Amino acid sequence: MVSQIIFAIVFLAAVLFFAKNLRTIQRNILLGRTEDRNDRLGERMGVMARLALGQGKMVVRPIAGILHIIVYAGFVIINLEVLEIVIDGLIGTHRIFGSMGILYDVLIGSFEWLALAVLVACVIFLVRRLVLRIPRFWANEMTKWPKTDATLILVMEILLMGAFLKMNATDQVLAGRGVEHYTTAGSYPVSTWLRPFFESMSTGTVLAFERGFWWFHIVGILAFLNYLPYSKHFHILLAFPNTFYSNLFPKTQIKNMPRVAGEVKSMMDPSIPPPEPMVNNVAGTEVPERFGAKDVFDLTWKNLMDAYSCTECGRCTSECPANLTGKLLSPRKIMMDTRDRLEEVGKVIDVKGKWEDDGKSLHSYISDEELWACTTCNACTQACPINIDPVGIIIDMRRYSVMEESKSRPALTSMFTNVENNGAPWAFGPDKRMDWTQ
Repeated sequence: MVSQIIFAIVFLAAVLFFAKNLRTIQRNILLGRTEDRNDRLGERMGVMARLALGQGKMVVRPIAGILHIIVYAGFVIINLEVLEIVIDGLIGTHRIFGSMGILYDVLIGSFEWLALAVLVACVIFLVRRLVLRIPRFWANEMTKWPKTDATLILVMEILLMGAFLKMNATDQVLAGRGVEHYTTAGSYPVSTWLRPFFESMSTGTVLAFERGFWWFHIVGILAFLNYLPYSKHFHILLAFPNTFYSNLFPKTQIKNMPRVAGEVKSMMDPSIPPPEPMVNNVAGTEVPERFGAKDVFDLTWKNLMDAYSCTECGRCTSECPANLTGKLLSPRKIMMDTRDRLEEVGKVIDVKGKWEDDGKSLHSYISDEELWACTTCNACTQACPINIDPVGIIIDMRRYSVMEESKSRPALTSMFTNVENNGAPWAFGPDKRMDWTQ
């Protein structure tokens, strides 16, 4: 009974803490501008099924893709077994689904093989990251914490899978000895290999190990769940909504700004009144509408969801032609910086109860050199396994620099001047446009 109470307290505390973190992240995402992405539902469902469920883009790089599918399947399928552990922990039973007979044997047996596959996949991932040192995992933006975060996740998964298999091995030993509360149920094709290590121990020692592995496994899963909001691995939860709300227009199609389009229409037709500037409410503070993005709340909620969904795999940066030619731009860093700034804004709101200008902006994280190195080719979005769009953020930040700060590259400044004076990007008037034919 005491064990059940302790388990109920731990379980409830973990769920409530996770819910609190989810609400904070939801609030942060909704600081962004509104944008309607509820059209073309059938197409959106297809994109989500192909990319999030089917891992369609992961297998472009076969080794990493296949390993990722194994880990992904393990996360989804093995955690079905967590339901049984939770029920057993709350009501004091042991293997409550054991009465399912042969179906239970198949389930537990498949869980064990999958657990072994996940463990091996995670070891290979660690070797690729720490021994082979694949370059995209060691780029400049991959500072100490991103590297540590990735390693921690892999080590945690290895430990959890190991605890699951050893829990089953000790469970078999206890059931074979007829210990009260332990019943023979399930098929254990992998953990059977571990039984000899425990069979030489006394029943009390084996029981202590079994309970230790059981508690480590379930508490470890609850801890892993609550670690996700602080980790790049939050994409485990956001991959599905993020792919569902993908941009369905051609990737190179740059969106018009509604207010600018309204101003142009008003100039062309005086009967159309110019649009009224909007005022956005950001966590209790009124922020004027801007041309482009100065800070995170000038981006859309989808841009901010992209930032939280990024797993820092670096596929975007490894495909970026600007980065490949030695320029400072890294699409992965754009997403990491956006998330870091959004977290910073969220902490100000947590402390102050509302948003108060802290003297920083998204431009404090992302330099002009990075912004203007982008060719808007969208190779990064094409490479991203879950359709994250760094280019959308870059374009909006450029717009702010040009339209509100009057800052641009010298070549662009000349072009703007020529367009204004000559109606074309070239440095001669309309009367000379056909001179080339002479």
